[in-house]
Amino acid sequence: MSSALFRTKNVEQSIQDTEEPEHALRKSLSALDLTVFGVGVIIGTGIFVLTGKVAKENAGPAVSLAFVVAAVVCALAALCYAEFASTVPVAGSAYTFSYASLGELPAWIIGWDLILEFALGTAVVAVGWSGYIRSLLDNAGWHLPAYLSGREGATGFGFDVLAAALVLVLTCILVLGMKLSARVTSIVVAIKVAVVLLVIIAGAFFATSSNYKPFVPPTQSVAAEGTLKAPLIQLMFGWAPANFGVMGIFTAASVVFFAFIGFDIVATAAEETRHPQRDMPRGILGSLLICTVLYVAVSIVVTGMQNYKDLSVDAPLADAFKAVGHPFYAGLISFGAAIGLTTVCMILLLGQSRVFFAMSRDGLLPRFFSQVHPRFRTPHRPTILLGVIIAIVSGFTSLSELAELVNIGTLFAFIVVALSVVILRRTRPDLHRAFRTPWVPVIPILSVCASLWLMLNLPAETWLRFAIWMVIGFAVYFLYGRTHSRLARGEAAATGETTRPGSDTTP
Repeated sequence: MSSALFRTKNVEQSIQDTEEPEHALRKSLSALDLTVFGVGVIIGTGIFVLTGKVAKENAGPAVSLAFVVAAVVCALAALCYAEFASTVPVAGSAYTFSYASLGELPAWIIGWDLILEFALGTAVVAVGWSGYIRSLLDNAGWHLPAYLSGREGATGFGFDVLAAALVLVLTCILVLGMKLSARVTSIVVAIKVAVVLLVIIAGAFFATSSNYKPFVPPTQSVAAEGTLKAPLIQLMFGWAPANFGVMGIFTAASVVFFAFIGFDIVATAAEETRHPQRDMPRGILGSLLICTVLYVAVSIVVTGMQNYKDLSVDAPLADAFKAVGHPFYAGLISFGAAIGLTTVCMILLLGQSRVFFAMSRDGLLPRFFSQVHPRFRTPHRPTILLGVIIAIVSGFTSLSELAELVNIGTLFAFIVVALSVVILRRTRPDLHRAFRTPWVPVIPILSVCASLWLMLNLPAETWLRFAIWMVIGFAVYFLYGRTHSRLARGEAAATGETTRPGSDTTP
């Protein structure tokens, strides 16, 4: 029983599965496409919103250092992702990597985790996009009825029609093909990066040195909450994170980490990359480096334009320009934020559909969802299913309290990938690795420790919700996935055992 739960799917079999005609995805992406995807999903809610929040509440002008700390945590994980994505160029990202090293049950757990992470991320960002669009419409004198804006109207009904419509449109684009998705993303990312550069260049002329003093404000202790809303580390050890000071920078890093979520999604497109051994590391590391530079520059400029105590929490970039008397720039930034969030939604939806597709192809989810479209060569069935579900969820729910689940899901995936690199180095030293994570096992161990540290700084209620989702995942695996797994069927066929009547016996 225990050996069956940790049976691994070897790398050669994983790659061979990608060559089956009815389950094969079209290889059309280049290193540039992957980098654009990475930049497209990373630059989003984090840079347009979190900069003001963490500067005002946690780090002051030193928020730029918080972005550097968060980037270092992501860079450690990115080095591990780059090795795996180039060695095992198969859809599924951390799910596929853990299947090849840790075993079936750990792979199921991480796949189940990624489905939650990407679904909530897509819904949350779609709702945020809807808010920006409504704001722009209000400025133009057009006002949506309350019941179509996600708020309850006179009838007590509320549905965010803009958020739902965005998800459905992006679902159609993803079904039509990866190359079309890449072209749309390239155009939108160009607009988004232009807006960020506008903030950096134009804002630099309004920065004053007095706003940087003190660069690291004096430490202020955080009152103990003693509830599930308190960070887990506070409940476990009685240690409360500090605001401001050196420790405030690390507290801020656990918050702005959300701004970097997305580079790992590049790995889900490994199977659709023309030269994954060469291009995956470039796409993953390149997108992370570009976004880190932009994040640090923006945070330095914005805290120089306006004193950190006066920064807006909702729209810090736009409101900073309003504060210095330039509302025109503020309008452009709001427009760019709305456009930019479009690609974030699309790439999160892309990542989720690829993980679902990979799990279905392995039999852990119904094989019906592993059939690709005969013309577009995309996993249209899981894309449509998930798109419709997320559209409905984003229409009815703000999910603001659940957004931190995205953080904990991503950090959990980072830990699994780092451990998988060490294990696969020992179990399969013969594999050709186009990119090798340096200083193994030091880098993976540092990645595990850094990710775990940020996880402990998340609220205890986030851990509780995450645990509930995992319990549901265990139930699904033992009721369906364990017996329908292609590895299980292959073992049954080898020993002469029978499978359930009416089940798919494809090994």
